[in-house]
Amino acid sequence: MKEKISKLINVYKKYGFVGFMKKLKAYIIANYLDKISFKVLFHQKKYHQIIKEILDNNIYDRIIIWRSSFGYNVPLFQRPQHIANNLAQEKCLVFYEVTTMTDKVKTIKKHTKNIYLTNFNNILLNKILMQELSKINKPKYIELYSTDWKLSINDIKNYLNNGFKMIYEYIDHLSPELAGTKNLPQNIIDKYEYVMQNKDIYVVVTADLLKEDVIKKRGSKNLVFSSNGVDYEFFKHLDSNYVFEPTFTNIIKDNKKLVMYYGALAKWFDYDLLKEIAKTNKYNIVLLGIKYDESYDENIHDEKNIYFLGSKDYQVLKNYANKADILIIPFKINDITKSTSPVKIFEYMALKKPIVTTDLNECRKYKSVLIGKNKNDFLKKLQEAEKLSKDQKYLDLLDKEAKENDWRAKTKAIIDLIKVDE
Repeated sequence: MKEKISKLINVYKKYGFVGFMKKLKAYIIANYLDKISFKVLFHQKKYHQIIKEILDNNIYDRIIIWRSSFGYNVPLFQRPQHIANNLAQEKCLVFYEVTTMTDKVKTIKKHTKNIYLTNFNNILLNKILMQELSKINKPKYIELYSTDWKLSINDIKNYLNNGFKMIYEYIDHLSPELAGTKNLPQNIIDKYEYVMQNKDIYVVVTADLLKEDVIKKRGSKNLVFSSNGVDYEFFKHLDSNYVFEPTFTNIIKDNKKLVMYYGALAKWFDYDLLKEIAKTNKYNIVLLGIKYDESYDENIHDEKNIYFLGSKDYQVLKNYANKADILIIPFKINDITKSTSPVKIFEYMALKKPIVTTDLNECRKYKSVLIGKNKNDFLKKLQEAEKLSKDQKYLDLLDKEAKENDWRAKTKAIIDLIKVDE
């Protein structure tokens, strides 16, 4: 309960009273009222048949229940959706947990071949799904994020007792800041400790420091490294007819070089570095994404050359990024960012744009990424990036590293891990 209250307080700070009330209403409907569905209650035979047909009519080798309440149709199209999409392409039947606040799925809905958006808050639907799954003699897995704070250990044990195996994606340093709460939710702690004590659970890590932590706690059994990646083909096809809003068009027309970042704006973002870049008056800085917390408004106050244009749909975001001269990741160096594998660096690579980041562990691995070790060095790297934008060898390097980090390879690493025991 403490975690929920803390989360609500942060939502209030982020969205104000009106926004808070809208979010609260949606939360109550999604997490309480939607638990009981008269539609399913009065049509149980129908939903048994729907799920039976899904299980009978799909060609698949294994079943994966994706139980992390990230949602599918959310402003940030990230690892959960990409991994789920690629699992489906690799003959996995995926039941992907939605959040009804964004996905508007009350029961179950086909998204694409082998992916079904599923409302696990619906108690009766969940029961019917489990009953039908119990009749299927194929490998079954529950896959979830280390940052999931909803599922309890008892929930996990119920799956394991019903013949499921567990895939634990250890994707970030466990932190209250990432959870959006004052203290780290107990469910996150409990699941982490349970996984570290059970070597039969499959663990997927996205960063070297996370891998080191797992090896220290439980060794290398059932462990695989699978960093974030990119949908390479998606980023190679741009919409040449896309119409930008006048604000962005006017920024493009300016003579200054266009520096861009897209993603979450949060406490780990180095706003002081951003202001130093802006002060040079050489660059226009465009920020696209969501305000994850109140940090942006606390640090940026109508500074010249800095433009926040809000979030853009994943389908069109690449068109904006393609207009940039340089793409950046200006994160502070702390426990969170040391263990972060930024999705966006691989997307930046696929766009063949010069990349400058702060001294992030997971960014140092790539030759195409220019590392600014301090504010002055970051500014120097921006100047270097301007020159590299026309260097064909560098552009080829970006393309090479993007191809090497396609989501298909990241997903195959997970499948190769679990196939050993199938």
